Amino acid sequence: MTAVPTTPLHFRRVGFDPHPELTGIRDRDGVRRVDSPVLGGSMWLVTRIEDVRLVYSDPKRFRISAHHLVPGAPALSDEEVAAVRPGNLLAFDPPEHTRLRRVLAPEFTARRMRRLEPRIHDIVRDHLDAIERKGPPADLVADFALPVPALVICELLGVPFADREAFQDRYSRFFDVTLSFEERLAIQYESKAYLAELVARARVEPGDDLLGMLVRDETADLDDRELVGIADLLLLAGHETTANMLGLGVLALLSHPDQLRLLRDEPERADAVVEELLRWLTVVHTGVPRVTTTEVELGGQTLGPGELVVCSLPAANRDPGLVPDPDRFDVTRDAGSHVAFGHGVHHCLGAPLARMEMRIAFPALARRFPALRTTDEDARYRTEQVVYGVGSLPVTW
Repeated sequence: MTAVPTTPLHFRRVGFDPHPELTGIRDRDGVRRVDSPVLGGSMWLVTRIEDVRLVYSDPKRFRISAHHLVPGAPALSDEEVAAVRPGNLLAFDPPEHTRLRRVLAPEFTARRMRRLEPRIHDIVRDHLDAIERKGPPADLVADFALPVPALVICELLGVPFADREAFQDRYSRFFDVTLSFEERLAIQYESKAYLAELVARARVEPGDDLLGMLVRDETADLDDRELVGIADLLLLAGHETTANMLGLGVLALLSHPDQLRLLRDEPERADAVVEELLRWLTVVHTGVPRVTTTEVELGGQTLGPGELVVCSLPAANRDPGLVPDPDRFDVTRDAGSHVAFGHGVHHCLGAPLARMEMRIAFPALARRFPALRTTDEDARYRTEQVVYGVGSLPVTW
């Protein structure tokens, strides 16, 4: 099998915006059957906010497709599903999903996440200090957006800091849809082999990190494969998404200096700024595809049983049904009930942590470098990635 031949429609972006073909489907049809060579046939593309919420909130009629757990890749075989599924919350609907989420949820409440807050402040400050010492220009992706969430997730999971760069590189390659399916699957197996070593260490000497907590919790009843799967998902979801939100979010703020000025001068706006950035940018193109279990009406279309359904989160978050004038970036607005973290039972478990990282990082950067601006060198968009962002962001001050 060779590299992905074309970028799937639901991955396509133009700068900060969803591709016009996606928004055109949303404005004309809402739900449309489209060809998907990557997924091996056709699929139903869902683009409006209410339809996306319906799909994600109804696991009985729209079941997770466990054969599509590698984003932007062809369907997995039964053997491959069996290898990558254990412990992965995104691979199960209730009741198995409920069991796994119940074990993890106590560690991801906003109250528990606040235990990490002092450490996140330290990590952000240390990286801003390093950027300031080095002097301009700087690449805010390499120097800030990538390492900050990497260190935070290391802190959460007990990953040794010495291994940070290796896992950061590993997950960046996993999300690159220009690599062949076999290459990306091999990266996942490599990751799981590394995490199996971490789990083995935690079994012998459990620390105060998340893995240690899960090992000590006898009521959790998790085997090693499930612990590895949980850690793998949290590393995937907890690093790559937040890193891309930080990089692309800074570029969005620098491109709208009036909005950046509001954040710098009125730091109490930080929560609203983060929500509007999440809505307006929506770096995760789509959640795991669903499969219909019965005939269902959706957006005026009749879908038969066994049909593949994919939701476009960027198109839905720019739906006029969510907020007025949705293509305008406005940090003073209420960003509404956006779906940047998904919706329903699979709403992102790590959302409180991601929000806290951004709420700390964006204002700290704005205060430290009030004259921050992009250089003449263009930012490099990551157009062939499952999680959208910029590969570099050259800045000066």
